[in-house]
Amino acid sequence: MPATAPTPPTHTTPVLIVGSGPTGLTLACDLARRSVGVRIIDKSPEFPRSSRAKGPNPRSLEVLEDLGVADRVLAAGSAPLRMRKYRDGLPVADTDPFGSSHPTPDVPYDRGALIAQWQLEEILRDRLAEYGVHVELGSEAAGLSQGPGSVTVALADGRSIEARYVVGCDGGHSPVRKMLGVPFEGKTAEEQVMVCGDVEVDGLDRGIWHQWFDEDGAVMLCPIPGTRTGWWFQAGPERDAAGAPVPPSLESFRRLFAKHTRLPADRLSQATLLSTYRVNERMADRYRVGHVLLAGDAAHVHSVAGGLGMNTGIQDAYNLGWKLARVVEGRSDARLLDTYEEERLPVASWTLDITAERLRATLEAIRQPGGGLDSAISGNTTGLGLGYPWSSLSAHGSTPRLRAGDRAPDAPCRDAATGAPARLFEAFAGPHFTLLGFGPDTAEALRATEAAYGDTVRAYGVDAGALRDLTDDAAHARTAYGVEPGTALLVLVRPDNHVALIAPASESGAIGDYLDGLAGTA
Repeated sequence: MPATAPTPPTHTTPVLIVGSGPTGLTLACDLARRSVGVRIIDKSPEFPRSSRAKGPNPRSLEVLEDLGVADRVLAAGSAPLRMRKYRDGLPVADTDPFGSSHPTPDVPYDRGALIAQWQLEEILRDRLAEYGVHVELGSEAAGLSQGPGSVTVALADGRSIEARYVVGCDGGHSPVRKMLGVPFEGKTAEEQVMVCGDVEVDGLDRGIWHQWFDEDGAVMLCPIPGTRTGWWFQAGPERDAAGAPVPPSLESFRRLFAKHTRLPADRLSQATLLSTYRVNERMADRYRVGHVLLAGDAAHVHSVAGGLGMNTGIQDAYNLGWKLARVVEGRSDARLLDTYEEERLPVASWTLDITAERLRATLEAIRQPGGGLDSAISGNTTGLGLGYPWSSLSAHGSTPRLRAGDRAPDAPCRDAATGAPARLFEAFAGPHFTLLGFGPDTAEALRATEAAYGDTVRAYGVDAGALRDLTDDAAHARTAYGVEPGTALLVLVRPDNHVALIAPASESGAIGDYLDGLAGTA
């Protein structure tokens, strides 16, 4: 049959997102709350029920709080579980990887949340629907052409969508990336194979992540929150006579279950969403080609050790959202989008390194009785230590605790006017820059900045006697930001809650210089 010509688009969409996983949904929510016109498409005919990623880490929970859904995620999921390690069918060790951690004034989430990926996606879709935006299923991107000011995406059904910007959030096999011709360099460890699926299991304690590690293989079962008998199943595969991995199936899962747990095979049933996982370590060499950008697995894939895959994608979207919004709204030159790659590509490179190192540590640990997946968890996997000190958007300034580019800490305070509890994260929440002024000598700078840039910046004083003043009775804010007593300091926080600059009150002109420069992306 002759090819069908694409239907001409009727109007230009400001932003088109291809792919409705956690990365695409996070970006869509961030743009929609900024009143930026956005469409999000997915080639799937229905929403997936795959559990896959096991939940957001502490930094992603902070992102989700800013988007207004962290409470829903925590309610639907559970805290990370104790891990029970077995050898030869017998329990040999219980480990709570977060047993010694606790929230602090500057870090409200000391651990991630355990939640099936489909549940997280459902929560994000519901949030997106509150802005009147819905995922368009059955819409497969099949072609892409760029003009001087827009991109036309041809769909497999003959339709087409014209957009000012397109963001490929369409996974490790990203058609958008392939259509751009962007290399995806790296390696696949063919020998490191795992079979996975969602299964039903009766008779196991659902307050435990069970891990059977034997010299000749392993089975791991983690309960899926919100289900009665649902579990994530992961295992080293069976091998055929030639040594090749046996494809996942209910029958194979039952044999592996019985072999390593020493429990009856029929305790395991209904194996679905089966997959074979191989360790891939790859990343795109660039994140932007004209009016098309890449995020999440479309830009980088790596070992699952440390649970950073979905989380890195969520944080890609959080970095990109405010920049894309400013460019679409005409508040900044398009060169601002170059800082997305400048900041996030090094993070992806670091993530490939840290996940490879955590995988090596885990494979070493499980050789000994009592070793388990807790070896994949470290302070580096929380996401809280990642910043952009090298970025051209990290202007200058530092304190003993903080540099420009760092994650902006939280702190509990009080509303000076009402006495009600208040948090810095509540001040940051929303699509604006936040200017914090520590000390009464910053009051004039706070008022002047908001008068000049009130459509961009919200100013908050910390014991400053200014608009929206916060009282820091316990000095949690000053401690988190490294502000010495008697010091008058200004801290400008970006919409993605990273520090833009730190300046003494006597250099308040630096705030206006930064914001003016951002408009022109000088």
